[in-house]
Amino acid sequence: MLTVDFTRFPLAAGDRVLDLGCGAGRHAFECYRRGAQVVALDRNGEEIREVAKWFAAMKEAGEAPEGATATAMEGDALNLPFPDDSFDVVIISEVMEHIPDDKGVLAEMVRVLKPGGRIAITVPRYGPEKICWTLSDAYHEVEGGHIRIYKADQLLARIREAGLKPYGTHHAHALHSPYWWLKCAFGVDNDRALPVRAYHKLLVWDIMKKPLATRVAEQLLNPVVGKSFVAYATKPHLPKAEA
Repeated sequence: MLTVDFTRFPLAAGDRVLDLGCGAGRHAFECYRRGAQVVALDRNGEEIREVAKWFAAMKEAGEAPEGATATAMEGDALNLPFPDDSFDVVIISEVMEHIPDDKGVLAEMVRVLKPGGRIAITVPRYGPEKICWTLSDAYHEVEGGHIRIYKADQLLARIREAGLKPYGTHHAHALHSPYWWLKCAFGVDNDRALPVRAYHKLLVWDIMKKPLATRVAEQLLNPVVGKSFVAYATKPHLPKAEA
């Protein structure tokens, strides 16, 4: 289940990509399949080891084209172990809402992104996220949980302040918003509640089968209740005199 829309965020074979806060690796895997040179970085060592296993399995199965590379590594988003201008593309999906120093993370991403490079940032959308916070303190008051809710204009202002130029936005995962509202209403850790179990089965069926009806429904509902807000931006080239 991808949050970044690669029809709006073009990726060329050979692009050097950083998936920052990669989690289980969903965007890193897609970039690898598209022929990129991928670095998946996360602070969670257990998840990184799983991502590395999947990279190896994908290579063994021939899922990535020749020339594509993939590396999984532990790291700190506020102190990235890469030189300036290292990547053509940076993706950070559902991460910034967890980090107190979001300006610091943006600064690091801009530092390692090449001039002319592209960045994709996704965060929980304000409306659906606010409902989750209202329904359940346990949803966000946990170690490593969500510490803020971004409004779209606030995130875009942060992006511009960091020296990036936004060029597009959209919403994603409308069908997932009701699932999290149910989780928050019945208990975040309560997976046995019938409405939660039933809706989870629906989501799994949708992800596996991708039926046209739910695809169309989600596209129509995304502008209204899409769970995620997605923003795309570029890093401007330096003026010739400054370069």
